[in-house]
Amino acid sequence: MKRIAILGSTGSIGTQTLDVMRAAPERFAVHALAAGSRWREAFAQAREFEARAVVLADRRLESEVDRNQLPAGCKLLWGDEGVAEIVAAPEVDIVVAAMVGAAGLFGTIAALEAGKDVALANKESLVVGGPLVTKLAAAKGKKLLPVDSEHSAIFQCLQAGRRNEVARIVLTASGGPFRTRPIDSFESITVAEALKHPTWQMGPKITIDSATMMNKALEIIEARWLFDLKADEIAVTIHPQSIVHSFVEFIDGSAIAQASPPDMRLPIQYALAFPERISGPARKMDWQRPGAWEFFAPEPARYPALGLGMKVAERGGTAGAALNAANEVAVARFLAGSLRFTEIAPLCEEILERHEYEPAPSLKALQETDRRARQEADIWIRCRSSSSS
Repeated sequence: MKRIAILGSTGSIGTQTLDVMRAAPERFAVHALAAGSRWREAFAQAREFEARAVVLADRRLESEVDRNQLPAGCKLLWGDEGVAEIVAAPEVDIVVAAMVGAAGLFGTIAALEAGKDVALANKESLVVGGPLVTKLAAAKGKKLLPVDSEHSAIFQCLQAGRRNEVARIVLTASGGPFRTRPIDSFESITVAEALKHPTWQMGPKITIDSATMMNKALEIIEARWLFDLKADEIAVTIHPQSIVHSFVEFIDGSAIAQASPPDMRLPIQYALAFPERISGPARKMDWQRPGAWEFFAPEPARYPALGLGMKVAERGGTAGAALNAANEVAVARFLAGSLRFTEIAPLCEEILERHEYEPAPSLKALQETDRRARQEADIWIRCRSSSSS
């Protein structure tokens, strides 16, 4: 029995983690849950899984929440202090880091400092703090178990050979909803169009990142740190069917791929059960059904974000924090209707290029880079709005 703390329990990854746990109650149990502001949903999860603690990030809810909806004996905690307390609990065996955005970095670091293995779904933890997080995991002797479908695929494929036998890894991408749309029509892309992902059901921020391919740029950076790779050892290919989730090329020419239907419950389950494989709720392949797998080179003009990801993977330092912060602001503004789809990548590129770069930053320096990049992104948007009005 593994007892689990889920950071981000009401989000897409968090709810699918609970699906995996429902299918294997003899193997997994919830110890604690952390959520942002959706307290009713978090409390319902706590009742179903008999959690011992719930953390809410939004302290403004203190006068609103109904503590009577918590199960008997369940503590209600708040903010980063609450997250630090639940991940450090001696009962917790593994922490699922599924909070969205740079805010998830704190939980990842707190879990590793507490000596816990981390099932990592928060890619920003490595995009922003890659060297700090990987160094801490190594120092503590703890595992970073990838939950992203692409990184889980790479992790699985790497079991087929030794690290010094790897030539490169290839991350697959669906291409998003605009893979075949004429580029000269991108100026008119609406929020509703960008939220229609062809194969995955995800939250709005990640769905927009998929449309711009910024999600793949962030995954390039994540892979660089997670697997100790150089930027030129990472490639991206467009695979619209989303069946091959990534593959590894070895120096002898062999390519080992991981294939399965697009269902996040499989990589979640693999991370929780590692090193075992167990039966679970994820969909299975129907090998008798006719079908074809296609692969295409991504067009730089269609997906300019990919070049930014490669640049950050090469530079390291504070570059990841600047790019991620600018993108979070840009996506939020696009969703709010105050930024065009075609302005997301240019905004991110300008903030990345002009930020005060540090090659070996501390956590404090990364947090300051994040803060400044968000400010600069807001200024960029205000200036653009003023000049166009």
